[in-house]
Amino acid sequence: MTILNRYILAQFIRIFITVAAGFSTIYILVDFIEKVDNFMKAGESTALLFQFFLLNVPFIIDQLGPILILLAGVVSLGLLNHHNELTAMMAGGLHLRTIVKPILIGGIIFTMLFLAMAQWVLPRTIATTNRIWYEQVNGMIPLGIHRNGRFYYRGEEGFYSFIRPFLKQDTYVTFSYSSWTKEHNLQELVTAEYAEYKGGSWILTNGQIQQKVPNIGYTTTLFDEKRFNFPESPDKFFVPTYQAAELSLTELFQDSLNQKSEADTLVAKTNFYSRISYTLLGIPLLFLGMPILLLSYKKWGRDLSISIPASCGMAFVAWGLWGALQSLAKAGVVPPFFAAIFIHILFGVGGFLLLHKQGK
Repeated sequence: MTILNRYILAQFIRIFITVAAGFSTIYILVDFIEKVDNFMKAGESTALLFQFFLLNVPFIIDQLGPILILLAGVVSLGLLNHHNELTAMMAGGLHLRTIVKPILIGGIIFTMLFLAMAQWVLPRTIATTNRIWYEQVNGMIPLGIHRNGRFYYRGEEGFYSFIRPFLKQDTYVTFSYSSWTKEHNLQELVTAEYAEYKGGSWILTNGQIQQKVPNIGYTTTLFDEKRFNFPESPDKFFVPTYQAAELSLTELFQDSLNQKSEADTLVAKTNFYSRISYTLLGIPLLFLGMPILLLSYKKWGRDLSISIPASCGMAFVAWGLWGALQSLAKAGVVPPFFAAIFIHILFGVGGFLLLHKQGK
């Protein structure tokens, strides 16, 4: 690597660290003001409070990663232009692509670090902060888990298991409820093809009841439709909605392969593709942010004073479009892979063409 490349890359890294420290500090201060009362009301220690915010730093960096790469690249190029170094290098015969190459390399390096963090660091830190916030501070103890497309809940008197094809509706498929004796023997097993919670009761369709009868064994009763008053209602159940954020990239991929229903497979694939696409979003933003800086300097004679607000606005537009596409993908309107790559292609190709035009 030449002296010039090392100089530009070192400047990019310094600015990235400075911007990351500034944004993270603001994020933590705002989050601290919002959550400190919850810790105090729960009677938790100051040590736990500081542990929560310290372990939350990797998540903050991950969330801000794309805009940090964008701003580090824009500010690095803007400082070169502001100090007339960019003009001198181009006057000396260097092409624009040679000058911006170390900045793009820096963006790729930090993107790879973000991917590594998503694989090995974030699953542990997010799991710990979620446990502190949801369970220790807010007392939201999870009663159930979600595995291989099925939900499993532990109630006061028995266990529930079912597939829930529509998360916002109280309808269930292949429903079962079992109760057990103190000796851990099956007392009763109720299974049904369909179940619905309506009017304070469970309505089961096409099912059977197996009950233990002393000195006889088990009896089986079939039914077409029957109403049951199980102890729990759906609103009593709590499955962590943040579960996908605690999974590593490989675990998200495995989760997308192990779902039983089409709806769960669609959501799992979207979660996997969206995690990767969000981490990679900084590169296309960087491609588009740098020519915006050069255009603003040529047109208005100012670089950073215009390009930084413009870059931030562009990042928020990209976030909005990206989030909308992920929602459409989970609803089955667009394919998950298309939702993951559309913004990258749009911004990346647009930025590349603008950079090429500025380099002429």
